[in-house]
Amino acid sequence: MPGHETVKQSRWIKPFGEWLHHPNLWHLHRRSVAGGVAAGMFCGLIPGPFQMISAALAAVLFRVNLPVAIFTTLYTNPLTLAPLYMLAYELGALVTGQRNGLSDASFAFPELNWGNWFTVLLEWVVSLGKPLAIGLLLLAVIFAVIGYLAVRVLWYAAVVWEWRRRAERRAKKT
Repeated sequence: MPGHETVKQSRWIKPFGEWLHHPNLWHLHRRSVAGGVAAGMFCGLIPGPFQMISAALAAVLFRVNLPVAIFTTLYTNPLTLAPLYMLAYELGALVTGQRNGLSDASFAFPELNWGNWFTVLLEWVVSLGKPLAIGLLLLAVIFAVIGYLAVRVLWYAAVVWEWRRRAERRAKKT
């Protein structure tokens, strides 16, 4: 990770003034990394190209690690997007009791081309309706909580393991 002063002097970050100068945005410690993972996991399910922008805004707002938050959104990609949205739809349908009369054929990803990809994708998402919207929100919260807790537990386990290794080395020296 670059030093705090290096980040402050970057020509890309200078226009944002003091917004991006909080140390938690750039330092790697258990709270900022866990928060960054949670922000990235939550924002990763936002439809469209707004995932990384929203993760960056959430990181600044909650003062968690910015690069980790942005990088974590990459769990959604063209290979995982359709299965995650199907899972979100099923979760939303389970919670709301609505299925919008959709069959498995409705989940078929639409054929996209350069001229119509945005409108066709938007129509597909809207056709899935309220169950998808509620399912995405619930799934995002679930992923954020699991990501946060996983980082905290793994970080704690790594610290305890290192403490034990040091204690064993000290015991061998005496």
